[in-house]
Amino acid sequence: MVSRSYSNLLDLASGELPSPSFTRMTRQIPRIMTVAGIISDLDDDPSESVCSDLSSSSINHDRLIIVANQLPIKSHRKTDGSRGWSFSWDENSLLLQLKDGLGDDEIDVIYVGCLKEEIYPNEQDEVSQTLLETFKCVPTFLPPELFTRFYHGFCKQHLWPLFHYMLPLSPDLGGRFNRSLWQAYVSVNKIFADRIMEVINPEDDFVWIHDYHLMVLPTFLRKRFNRVKLGFFLHSPFPSSEIYKTLPVREELLRALLNSDLIGFHTFDYARHFLSCCSRLLGISYESKRGYISLEYYGRTVSIKILPVGIHMRQLQSVLNLPETELKVSELVNRFRDQGKTMLLGVDDLDIFKGISLKLLAMEQLLIQHPEWQGKVVLVQIANPARGTGKDVKEVKVETYSTVKRINETFGRPGYDPVILIDEPLKFYERVAYYVAAECCLVTAVRDGMNLIPYEYIISRQGNEQLDKVLGLDPSTPKKSMLVVSEFIGCSPSLSGAVRVNPWNIDAVADAMDCALELSEPEKQMRHEKHYKYVSSHDVGYWARSFFQDLERTCKDHVRRRCWGIGFGLSFRVVALDLNFRKLSMEHIVSAYKRTTTRAILLDYDGTLMPQSSIDKSPTPETIEMLNTLCRDKNNMVFVVSAKSRTTLGEWFADCEKLGLAAEHGCFLRLKRDVEWETCVQFEECGWKQNAEPVMTLYTETTDGSTIEDKETALVWSYEDADPDFGSCQAKELLDHLESVLANEPVTVKRGQSSVEVKPQGVSKGVVAKRLLTTMQERGMSPDFVVCIGDDRSDEDMFEVITSSVASGECIAPRAEVFACTVGNKPSKAKYYLDDTVEIARLMRGLASVSEQSVNVLAFE
Repeated sequence: MVSRSYSNLLDLASGELPSPSFTRMTRQIPRIMTVAGIISDLDDDPSESVCSDLSSSSINHDRLIIVANQLPIKSHRKTDGSRGWSFSWDENSLLLQLKDGLGDDEIDVIYVGCLKEEIYPNEQDEVSQTLLETFKCVPTFLPPELFTRFYHGFCKQHLWPLFHYMLPLSPDLGGRFNRSLWQAYVSVNKIFADRIMEVINPEDDFVWIHDYHLMVLPTFLRKRFNRVKLGFFLHSPFPSSEIYKTLPVREELLRALLNSDLIGFHTFDYARHFLSCCSRLLGISYESKRGYISLEYYGRTVSIKILPVGIHMRQLQSVLNLPETELKVSELVNRFRDQGKTMLLGVDDLDIFKGISLKLLAMEQLLIQHPEWQGKVVLVQIANPARGTGKDVKEVKVETYSTVKRINETFGRPGYDPVILIDEPLKFYERVAYYVAAECCLVTAVRDGMNLIPYEYIISRQGNEQLDKVLGLDPSTPKKSMLVVSEFIGCSPSLSGAVRVNPWNIDAVADAMDCALELSEPEKQMRHEKHYKYVSSHDVGYWARSFFQDLERTCKDHVRRRCWGIGFGLSFRVVALDLNFRKLSMEHIVSAYKRTTTRAILLDYDGTLMPQSSIDKSPTPETIEMLNTLCRDKNNMVFVVSAKSRTTLGEWFADCEKLGLAAEHGCFLRLKRDVEWETCVQFEECGWKQNAEPVMTLYTETTDGSTIEDKETALVWSYEDADPDFGSCQAKELLDHLESVLANEPVTVKRGQSSVEVKPQGVSKGVVAKRLLTTMQERGMSPDFVVCIGDDRSDEDMFEVITSSVASGECIAPRAEVFACTVGNKPSKAKYYLDDTVEIARLMRGLASVSEQSVNVLAFE
């Protein structure tokens, strides 16, 4: 099966895909940039269609393209005298481990990413072919200068510090925003997109992008193929909105992520911060349905996945079985336990967020406060090389060495150093041996993504029979382990048996270390058992399978939607519509309007005739004139249906003699200006207000920016000007509170757009629509043209009445032209939509001009 890739958005929008019997293109997307620089053109040539070098190995298999900054490949230049490179799998790579969890029998996996080593341009074609055929890897080659600006520049100087909650207060703290580095970041993401399009079958393949290096890649892929099945997982923290908002390209990154179908986070905190940013910066709110959190973004459902990654159990257990591991554990036992010393272990990268210096200060405090541990406790700190470079890394290194030296000089004695710093790279089996021998593991990062060190420690402490013999343990004895973990790392919520600490509180960390040493054996065993049960069942395979299953679930309705792209550059997004939901065509409705003779027009006001954002809500002279023109046409019956009071509507539309008005969601109705207001539903006196108003007042006083609107038959609490997150939270509480207080009253409590409303039972805009259609039928004027336009939940009642009337044939003429239209693309009972109030105004002016012409013709005749 040959793969295809499409980039013609116009073809996709019209549903006209290229013929399956297409001719193989000979021009490939270039694998490299021959000149280092910036790719400034974010929009691709829509005529391009690139075929794949790699066909799917089985039609029955799902195929997953895993994309990350680095391939799970080790590469070495051959040293046997021959030219070229030798490659092997990097067994420690999470990307390779997750493939094992998915299972080779069910899913074919292809990797796209960079190699750690620089490959010269004249070797790149050969390396690409070798990796593709042998490892199913597609290497992305970047010029060294571009890679430096992308990785060491934007990723490590801007995103990495900011996502770890570091504000760029000075050039030394994270660095100030540099536009050229951002351009390099965008360029690299575009190069990745080019490489993916060489191998993707966009109709069938799934794409899973990893981490903050490739956050704008979803936009480039979605731009090439609107229905691409796309997941993204962020392996770092996501900062709170107050910190994230300092990023100058904040909206571009959010919109790019929202071009994914599924976005994954390690913890609820990180997801909560992301959702808050979407709400505050883009005005997009989320909802939870049947346990799944999702956002509606231009008709697409973007799901949120919260699941911490796990470790590769089989790999770690195989390392525990190695004779080298057993030998190293024996060496450590002889060095520490047999010498009467208890080992505490720290394993961290040597960077500013891992809190190594704070941990050393806590160790110093422990020896000061508990002198009985002097000579008995040793902290072994394994310091892995930092992944970034810069002044901050050098400062951390200097501080670490000086602190270790001071502690050892103060508390050391012949044959005893309280702190042992290992700053040379260790092989994995050596690190595992330290896990096995350590009485307690300390992970005290001040901010970190997931951090799997505690998980590896727990599994290592479970050990096996050979290691039990080395440690002198009876195989029937329950295992034990102790963890001291920072509150600010991703794995902390899942380790309920660990001693959680604030790493900035030196005294508290010292106390936690003492607690870990003093705790009884049965308590240590219970904590270990609880942790082992969780870690062993939530391994990397569980994580990968769960994410992929959710990605399949989220993408299953792609084929049931019509999609097309809008916007330029990084503001690009895809509009997705139900097959029966379409944009209202001006030509279509005007043509129908001209052909018909009895017309019913129902218009919502706020958000339809008037933008929600307008401060002055009164209608403009142009709106009044447009409505009067429609009303002068004897074939029309026009109604404005609003939540406003009848007094307000009467004042606003005093110049509209023949306009019908419905106030307070249809509680009051007036067919034209010179008749009395009617009451549509029976309701008792509003004595319930005495109970509801004090409750609303309480929430108003505690929610800055909220207001109460007292209508004749309703009370509305609005939080439109309040903090969106707090207002939404308060609205939920108020809704529950009011439902409890008014349980025995003949009213309903409903949540609206930035509001909570209490109104009499039976009141809805649907009642108005029914009344209008019935009145017209009674007058022998069953409409053959109906247009109904609204923007929020209350207008759905009108759409439902219109739709059911069409289905039943009641009140509407046979073969009537019916246009139920919502404002904005969103789930609705309407069959049509228009983008905003500007398009609504243009539409109504178009209909009014037709009526004006017909009125003028009649007058002339």
